[in-house]
Amino acid sequence: MTSTTQPRQDFWLWRLVATGMAFTMFGLGGLLLRVLVFPPQRLFPGDRLDRQRRARWALNGTFRLFIRFMVRVGILTVEFKGAERLGKPGQMILANHPSLLDVVFLVGHVKNANCIVKHGLATNPFTRGPIANAGYITNDESFDMFDRAADVLRNGETLIVFPEGTRTPPDALPQFHRGACAIALRGARVVTPVVIQMNPRSLTKGEPWYRIPARRMRYVIQVGEDIDPAVWSSAHPLPAAGRKMNAWLHAYFEAELARTAPAGALMNEHATPDGGSGV
Repeated sequence: MTSTTQPRQDFWLWRLVATGMAFTMFGLGGLLLRVLVFPPQRLFPGDRLDRQRRARWALNGTFRLFIRFMVRVGILTVEFKGAERLGKPGQMILANHPSLLDVVFLVGHVKNANCIVKHGLATNPFTRGPIANAGYITNDESFDMFDRAADVLRNGETLIVFPEGTRTPPDALPQFHRGACAIALRGARVVTPVVIQMNPRSLTKGEPWYRIPARRMRYVIQVGEDIDPAVWSSAHPLPAAGRKMNAWLHAYFEAELARTAPAGALMNEHATPDGGSGV
């Protein structure tokens, strides 16, 4: 959020215009994919999984181009560390959620990934087409949702999860729901934490797009070491294993966010869109 005491920097007026352009592009892109891209894809031979892979390929490429656009016009910089370790069969990618763009970064870096998304996005005219065609799971918090999420992991898909269920409030630490751990313990071969650090904070829940920060947003996205869910499931019954795993993840993310905060504030002004990840 723009501070009244902080001077505007980094071509603030241009960033405001460019941010409006980016939001317009995002909305129109969802409609164009729904109308012009996904229908022709369905004409190619293949089953439901083939159609989903083609839709996810289109989303992956579109999001990568969108990230490049935001970097090139000066809205943000991003450094993605360890992205090459994402996309394994049966891998749950578990990330904190500081801003609206987090899903764009992860889907844009992980080919053929499934994702748990907010239930409301499945009825939004700009996003329902991509969500339905890619076969993403909506977080309606039903038992069926937990079963579907565990099944896609057991079937070898990569699943992106934001266990907070919504964006992290400003000046707060992530608070994870235990549902993500319940899914991981039932279906994941491996869990990989991804710590997303941004400075200054912006695009939080309820914040209008035009309230841009005084300085350019800088993202550092760090892929952590793989975690074996069996560490907890083999030692405890399922409910207790979920609680202990969730507590461990809370401590991990709090420590990593505290450790990486200075790096986020001091990121190079001229970071490239590749940023160690090849965006």
